[in-house]
Amino acid sequence: MENNLTIDSPKSIRQGEELNIENLTSFLNQQLPDLKGDLTVSQFPSGFSNLTYMVTIGEKEFVLRRPPFGANIKSAHDMAREYTILNNIAPAFSKVPKPLIYSNDTNIIGAEFYMMERVKGVILRQKAPAGINLTPDLIRGISESAIDNLAELHLIDIEQHNLTNLGKPEGYAKRQVEGWTSRYQKSETDQVTTMNSTAAWLLSHIPTDRPTTLIHNDYKYDNVVLNPKNLTEIIAVLDWEMATIGDPLMDLGTTLGYWAEEDDPEMLRGFSLTSLQGNMNRQEIIERYAQKTGRNIAELSENIVFYYVFGCFKIGVIVQQIYARYKKGLTQDARFANLIHLVHAFGECAEKAIQRGRISK
Repeated sequence: MENNLTIDSPKSIRQGEELNIENLTSFLNQQLPDLKGDLTVSQFPSGFSNLTYMVTIGEKEFVLRRPPFGANIKSAHDMAREYTILNNIAPAFSKVPKPLIYSNDTNIIGAEFYMMERVKGVILRQKAPAGINLTPDLIRGISESAIDNLAELHLIDIEQHNLTNLGKPEGYAKRQVEGWTSRYQKSETDQVTTMNSTAAWLLSHIPTDRPTTLIHNDYKYDNVVLNPKNLTEIIAVLDWEMATIGDPLMDLGTTLGYWAEEDDPEMLRGFSLTSLQGNMNRQEIIERYAQKTGRNIAELSENIVFYYVFGCFKIGVIVQQIYARYKKGLTQDARFANLIHLVHAFGECAEKAIQRGRISK
């Protein structure tokens, strides 16, 4: 099944997001003196947050990550933290790309950045990769592997692997709801009534603290890399910028928020491939997650509407922040022009779950 069409590949760099090649070449010649060959840079075109580039030196390929242009939310684009997280998690979780270099010298490319190894594989984005037939049986296997992998991440012994210092677990859910509500208010451009009513509902339904684990906080199809020879095998997990120690059900809720079903708004269904025939639905996800983690399904289901609604709200806020940057002219990326409709869609899904008292059709 492996061919050049199925491997996730970079494209030409978007206008306005170019890097200073001369400065980067000089820096890498000092940091990686054994590498020989010309340096070229291309850009991975997907994703809406941190910018991701492929740096090629001779025959060696690396991935470079930097904050988006125009972003001033330090906590959401902290390259040093993401680099440190990768280093800390690697001994405990084999599916982490190897981090190589970090620099806070903004004179090199205009922002802090880090580089890591490139993991070649297939990534499921908004459309099926060319040359791959995502049959119902295949997509079922991929969806099961994705949730099994999330369960594996949540079962890591954070004390044994000295990961407890990555976050502040006490009061995690309350702090998250309050934090994302504040971020939404600061980035609000349009009156989206469902987002405001969802924020109020979340603040009045915060569950009690539960045992915490390592959580990814942005776990979805386009952040996992699949083995081209066996698409049901996950070989890497990407984008650890929001990883921390916290309530694992908040992490699961974010994944459920990304997991569009066939009766969700059309814009959400076009946002990922989770609505393709064969995927588990959201209810099946929590059942499989309970099975793989050993959690009691009744206990897991008790507050699952809260966690799903939080996931929808949080993703809606992330999208709103990006749209606000576009509206202010801080980015010229044309993909961002219609993101306000996506904010409405996430608010609609949250409101529907609150009204129905369930997360899935």
